[in-house]
Amino acid sequence: MFDDESPKLPNPLIVFINQLQYLKRSILSVLLSLPTSLLALLLLLLLAYNGFYVFCIYLPLSKPSPDPAIFSPGNIAGDSVSNWVPAHVSSSSSSSKMYSSVMYVVKEENAPMFLKTHLPPLHNPRNSMVPIPKFSLQRPRRIRKHKRKLKSLPPERKLSLFSTRMRDFFAGNSSSCKVRFFMTWISSKTFGNRELLAVESLFKSHPNACLAIVSNSLDSEKGSQILRPFSEMDFRVMAISPDFDYLFKNTPAEAWYNELRTGKVNPGGVSLGQNLSNLLRLALLYKFGGIYLDTDVIVLKSLSKLRNVIGAQAIDAQTGNWSRLNNAVLVFDKNHPLIFKFIQEFALTFDGNKWGHNGPYLVSRVVSRVRENPKNPGFNFTVLTPSAFYPFNWSRIRSLFRGPKDELHSKWLLAKLRHICSQSFALHLWNSQSRRLNVEKGSIIDHLMSEFSIFPNSSASSSVKIE
Repeated sequence: MFDDESPKLPNPLIVFINQLQYLKRSILSVLLSLPTSLLALLLLLLLAYNGFYVFCIYLPLSKPSPDPAIFSPGNIAGDSVSNWVPAHVSSSSSSSKMYSSVMYVVKEENAPMFLKTHLPPLHNPRNSMVPIPKFSLQRPRRIRKHKRKLKSLPPERKLSLFSTRMRDFFAGNSSSCKVRFFMTWISSKTFGNRELLAVESLFKSHPNACLAIVSNSLDSEKGSQILRPFSEMDFRVMAISPDFDYLFKNTPAEAWYNELRTGKVNPGGVSLGQNLSNLLRLALLYKFGGIYLDTDVIVLKSLSKLRNVIGAQAIDAQTGNWSRLNNAVLVFDKNHPLIFKFIQEFALTFDGNKWGHNGPYLVSRVVSRVRENPKNPGFNFTVLTPSAFYPFNWSRIRSLFRGPKDELHSKWLLAKLRHICSQSFALHLWNSQSRRLNVEKGSIIDHLMSEFSIFPNSSASSSVKIE
């Protein structure tokens, strides 16, 4: 018989074989895991190097600071027009001074509630010139372009269309157009009762005037329907879309507007339409001359005898001098140097985040500097008292919309009404404060609507909410 059992290996040999197999598996495991370990080690080295590079402070060798460019204080609006020269004025030194002003910016702090007129010219502590150095220890930043959609900017129109329509409108009515009026309406809202009342009061006091309303929305079929009642009564009114390129040409606003369109100017948080309206009224007066009115201004008597005037909004009770001007009513000749100063100040100090900075505060700043600077001859203009255009301040405008509470209050309202009509050329309604107020029966506004409306049963009905 045969033995089926196979011969067994001795125990020492079995142990040796097992150790060889374990060593093989260990070596294989190390070899397989070796690339991952190297990668992890490399990443750790890169992270350490990057951290050392980021947090390391480089101290460059000291270099002599460059001399700042020479800056003439005349570049500030209100003192000189060295960099920007009107089309009708020639200057041989304007080009040579252009480059020096590039190294500086004009910084304007928050304007105070009351501006003092006795400040010496060019020494306003709220205006400072900050030199911009050529070298910096920090890495240069890329120019930030403001990509906010500029809804208020209309599409570009042909230059000849605007100029031709304006020329034909004024020239065609030259024999009967005694006074030129301008309004702007850069708004998506409807041209409502309040605005129509302003137009009615204008023609009530100036039946032979010509009114150009610069507006995209009114220069349309719907706008024609709104203004048609005036045309049917032979009042000369025209709505025309603005051509900013034409109006801003050869003024400081030209470069500013180009930078705005390319995103180099921050439009800010204040309505761009409001700021464009502030600039547009100045450009219209500079190009054509005439009278500008806000659409919330009721005209009480003829303005035809006024020339080169601006109205004060408030008076300093201690000094008796004006403390704030306003730009809701402007009467100026064509190419007036003060209007040019206003445009220059707008382009130099534009701030889209401060309400009023580019409007009432702007004209107050410039007139204050011009008045205090004896080196500015030829600025022939007059500042009228608040009673001329702003007999009621914005904080008291509500009282004009309230009806009489009793017989004594009724007598007071009638006396105040007679005083306004006798002492004032116009009444500013401060639309931002009164747009939501109801016109109560027997109120001052109710009487004015009845007196200065030219259409029966139009905006002159009582208890109508003016919007």
